[in-house]
Amino acid sequence: MIPQTFKEVIDLGDGREISIETGKLAKQAHGSVVVRMGDAMLLCTVVSSYTPTTMDFFPLTLDYREKFAAAGRFPGGYFKREARPSSEEILVMRLVDRVLRPLFPKDYKFETQVMIQLMSHDPEVMPDALAGLAASAAIQVSDIPFETPISEVRVARIDGELVINPSFEQLEQADLDIMVGASADSVMMVEGEMDEISEEEMAEAIKFAHEAIKVQCEAQTRLREAAGKTEIREYEVAEDDEDLKQKIYDAVYQKAYDIAKQGSTKQERSEAFSNLKDEVLATFTEEELEENQKLISAYIGDAHKKAVRDVVLKEGIRLDGRKTTEIRPIWCEVDYLPSPHGSSIFTRGETQALATVTLGTSREANQVDLPTYQGEENFYLHYNFPPFSTGEAYPIRGTSRREIGHGNLAQRALKGMIPVDCPYTVRVVSEVLESNGSSSMATVCAGTMALMDAGIQLKKPVSGIAMGLISDGEDYAVLSDILGDEDHLGDMDFKVTGTADGITACQMDIKIKGLSYEILVKALKQARDGRLHILEKLTDTIAEPNTNVKAHAPKIITRRIPGDYIGALIGPGGKVIQELQKETKTEIVINEDPVTEEGIVEILGTSQEGIDKVLAKIDALTFKPEKGSVYEVKVIKLLDFGAVVEYVEAPGNEVLLHISELAWERTNNVTDVVNLGDVIDVKYFGVDPKTRKEKVSRKALLPRPERTERPERKEGGDRNHNKRDDRKPRGDKK
Repeated sequence: MIPQTFKEVIDLGDGREISIETGKLAKQAHGSVVVRMGDAMLLCTVVSSYTPTTMDFFPLTLDYREKFAAAGRFPGGYFKREARPSSEEILVMRLVDRVLRPLFPKDYKFETQVMIQLMSHDPEVMPDALAGLAASAAIQVSDIPFETPISEVRVARIDGELVINPSFEQLEQADLDIMVGASADSVMMVEGEMDEISEEEMAEAIKFAHEAIKVQCEAQTRLREAAGKTEIREYEVAEDDEDLKQKIYDAVYQKAYDIAKQGSTKQERSEAFSNLKDEVLATFTEEELEENQKLISAYIGDAHKKAVRDVVLKEGIRLDGRKTTEIRPIWCEVDYLPSPHGSSIFTRGETQALATVTLGTSREANQVDLPTYQGEENFYLHYNFPPFSTGEAYPIRGTSRREIGHGNLAQRALKGMIPVDCPYTVRVVSEVLESNGSSSMATVCAGTMALMDAGIQLKKPVSGIAMGLISDGEDYAVLSDILGDEDHLGDMDFKVTGTADGITACQMDIKIKGLSYEILVKALKQARDGRLHILEKLTDTIAEPNTNVKAHAPKIITRRIPGDYIGALIGPGGKVIQELQKETKTEIVINEDPVTEEGIVEILGTSQEGIDKVLAKIDALTFKPEKGSVYEVKVIKLLDFGAVVEYVEAPGNEVLLHISELAWERTNNVTDVVNLGDVIDVKYFGVDPKTRKEKVSRKALLPRPERTERPERKEGGDRNHNKRDDRKPRGDKK
């Protein structure tokens, strides 16, 4: 029996369209859709348990995977099977999760799993731009409670024109690349990179994206109605106890208000709020606590949150005593670590990042092998967030999604400032040593200084700042350089990075509905003031990139050679290149330019003498004497019929100087003219067509002796006049 299917089509207005279909695949899931654009097809399913968990948070799992079969490829590795998600897949998971999670009911504690799978790949379609739409559509055709449809789109600006969901090829020409997530009435998430654009241009791109998202949200509503998925499952909701809520509010609010306006450190505030909570809990009996522990804790948190927000809105004072536009004290240092190729410390308030830079050859490039993309990164940044940075102790089980996301943001902020002709592969590592708000932005600042310390000629230094927002619907306050608590208790976390001339990257999460573009632009402009203040602190510490890499850091020289000489440089079984690396203590990497078919030789070493030896070897291997030119040669071997000479400027390149080319006079012995070790000049004549060997000559550079004239013949003389005439006469025959 053919299943009944329902389908909606979204016209992108330029000949492209997106379809959403349900009813054909994965019908045992609580919601299932296939989203298609061109030949790209995403299957998204959602399942939510009917049994509540005992967790204090919403247990949502969001998974995005790209199947290699979707692109007609085999997975790499020994087992030839997809395993743990790649960093790129994790970044897509974070993009979708950040928009979906806030729209589930706060009291919904049922384990929920959203799975998005790329089943068919189209080289012209970037599937990550469809993942948010697929996730929301799958929820819409289920009975799982969810506030409103959402979607995500990518916006790129190409030759001044904004484009929705561009292709890979188009994106390469873009000076703006952002992902925007929103509902029909609210922008909720923005993340991307830009080529030093203005705040107004940023806001324009977000508006453009929102208009496209509204159309996609309407399509989901139509699909839901057509499929008859209008009922929402019922679940047990904990009822509010208004009397208990008021009792706790009266006990907590004013004291929390007083603590919040004192302007204290993170540890002092934590102790004060913890003592206040213990004080309130002590007013309840054990039975009351056992019966209403979750409600009591929630009500204490609500009163605490309101008090902190009111202090900001009413008095303009923040938890650490700063004004809304004030940046925490900053101190910086470069060249802190003696062994890395570059290092720096950036400390802002109670957030500290230690960055290191490592320089290498193309062999150290980060290889990216995905069903949708294959390539390599010659600049990449890794971000580590250990437990001690927040005064905690917990097990470390691999790199977290947060670490991957924050590292990616910092990498996007800096990569546009790496010169195109930078010969190195560059790795930046940020170790977060303290964290109380925006360690990713501290990473950008520390990374900038470490790169400059390493001698990487950044086009411009980059700084970053995290902005916050507190709003009660009427009044609002935009906060510069937010604390961790302000991120948790506030309505927005907006991270912006850039140079003095414009924005290079951003990441924004908004927790309230209907954020006006007026507030958004105000936040962006206030962020610019903060960025420039921080940038000044960075350039006070290190004004310009160091002109050279450090003495212990590797120097790199790149040399191009004709493709025919690659084999000679490598040698049989790699013998030549291995011996050369060992002798010169360098690292030599050879790649072939696919366009010119030339060999690109990278020589990496700490000793200039070793690098020079490699260059001399390359020059010798690729040396081609020009016909008619004069060269200095050294006699390295004597033979009966000539001397073997070596070009002085290309050691190892030998040629035979024949005995007949030593001098104009007849030479009986080679040693009559040259001896072993002599350095002489010769002229190069190319390949002799008779001998088919290269010919050089010493005598060609010497003056030719004048001819000796023959004696004149006597007149009337016999041609045999010089013969003896005293021969005996022949005897008579007998």
